[in-house]
Amino acid sequence: MSKTHSKAKLIVIEGPDGAGKSTLQRGLAALLSARGITVVQSREPTNGPHGTALRQAALTKRLAPEQELELLLKDRRAHVDAVIAPALARGEWVILDRYYFSTIAYQGAAGLDLAMLQAVNEAFAPPPDVLLLLDLPVAESLKRIKARGAASDEFERPSTLKHVREIFLSFASLPYAAVLDACMRPEELLAAASEIVTRR
Repeated sequence: MSKTHSKAKLIVIEGPDGAGKSTLQRGLAALLSARGITVVQSREPTNGPHGTALRQAALTKRLAPEQELELLLKDRRAHVDAVIAPALARGEWVILDRYYFSTIAYQGAAGLDLAMLQAVNEAFAPPPDVLLLLDLPVAESLKRIKARGAASDEFERPSTLKHVREIFLSFASLPYAAVLDACMRPEELLAAASEIVTRR
């Protein structure tokens, strides 16, 4: 699926919980807005019925990977139709905290075929102009999750996060992807991300 407006840009921020995706999203949005760019910020899973069902299930016991994928695809289709595609059609910039790369990483780590996951998502979800991969060691990710007092869920097991990290890093070869060290201070991470977005 291609962009529908030449000025529209889709920026995706990916990485494990605790990597600083939301903070970076807000910082980039503020910098771009200061340049006169209209920015739409969103995240996945959304707060819609399918995304909410997925998060609630993860707090107790993970669903079967196939069930997770079904919910994620329904949630993403609604998100693309209601938020992402309309914003791009208006020529706006969209910054996402998680997108279909998380589906490939997490459901892939659960055993589903990576190529299949990529294909079913890219059949309807527009690819990003820039993919920022925030890389964080598993131990540091778990430390940050614990420090913020968030309830650990079934997606945050050390063995799962190790496999997820490997899959995320495999996206580094994509022409629109860049890996950033999430151990940097937030202001350093924002500066590095801003330089990448500006350059590309």
